[in-house]
This record gives sequence, structure tokens and C-alpha cells, in this order.
Amino acid sequence: MIDMTSACTRTADVLTAVTEDQLDRSTPCEKLALRELVAHVGGLGVAFAAAARKDLGDLTDSPPADGGYQLDDDWRTQYPRNLALLAGAWRDPGAWDGMTRVGGADLPSEVCGLVGLTEVVVHGWDVAVATGQEFEVDDDVAEAVLAHLASFAADGPVEGLFGPAVEVGPDAGPFERALAFSGRAPGWRRA
Repeated sequence: MIDMTSACTRTADVLTAVTEDQLDRSTPCEKLALRELVAHVGGLGVAFAAAARKDLGDLTDSPPADGGYQLDDDWRTQYPRNLALLAGAWRDPGAWDGMTRVGGADLPSEVCGLVGLTEVVVHGWDVAVATGQEFEVDDDVAEAVLAHLASFAADGPVEGLFGPAVEVGPDAGPFERALAFSGRAPGWRRA
């Protein structure tokens, strides 16, 4: 069980600092402009919270891009709330037990929790660097995300999740290595 509170809070803080004139910027997610990435983060908040509660239905049955990524009108207030709900739902020890579903895929709850944490952290960083913000990750969260990504990304990119791993130097910390496993160059800067 991992407490996602700090990761969700930091990502929420990054989201609330995004300005309207930044929404069409490029991001480390090559296929998503910033507005689409922000919408993705807002949607994953409710989907992973539902998965933690084992509240299977519309929120957990649809693939992430089903219908495209559209910002909600109240995204500045709602998306941080969605992330807070996600963190709260995964504080329940029962959330990590048994099976659940997210994005239309059934998987062990423990794996689902790690996928949700990874999504929050990696996409929080994506939004931060696309908008010139800092993004810090607690050591225990960075280690958990690194272990999760290393468990499958070392064999090559996972279609629809992340790109091929990139090289980082031997002095790279756990979060930089996690970013590299997710196909991101830790020094990425907006073009």
C-alpha cells in the first residue's frame, strides 16, 4: 500500500497553475497537447478512484481516450478534487486487495494502484515541464514508480502506455530513472 496523497497534491497544484494561453503547448506526451493531457489527468482521477472502490461501471469500463480528451468547463476546481478523491480511495487498505478494473481491463488491485500512481506522477511531471513549473516527488513514491515501470518497461515500450525507454547517466536518481523508463528524457524542455 502506498500513500498517493503527496503525488496527487503536487499534480493538482501543477494543474491549477496552468494558464489559458499554455493549453495548446506541446508536452512530453508527443500525441497530446497540454489541454488533452490535463483532461486525461482529470479523467484518470475519477477512474482510478472508482477502481479503488471496486465501483465497476462506466468510469472503469472505458479506455482512457474513448471519445477524446476534452477539458471540462470547471476543470480548474474539479480536477484537483478528482485527484484528492483518488488519493483518498487508495488510502483504504481494501483498495489494494483482490481484482478491479480500469480502462476496460481487469487486473489485480495492487497493480491498478501502481498504474494510477505512475499516471499521476509521470503526467504531473509532463504538465509541469510543459508549463515551466517544478515538480518534486517523494523518495518512496519515486522508488515505487521506478519499480513498477522497470517491471515491464525493460522489455520494450508498452503500446498505448509509454514510449521506448531512454538512456540516463549512472548518477540519475530514482525519479529520473522512472521518467526514462516511461520514454521521457528527464531534461525535456518545451520546443
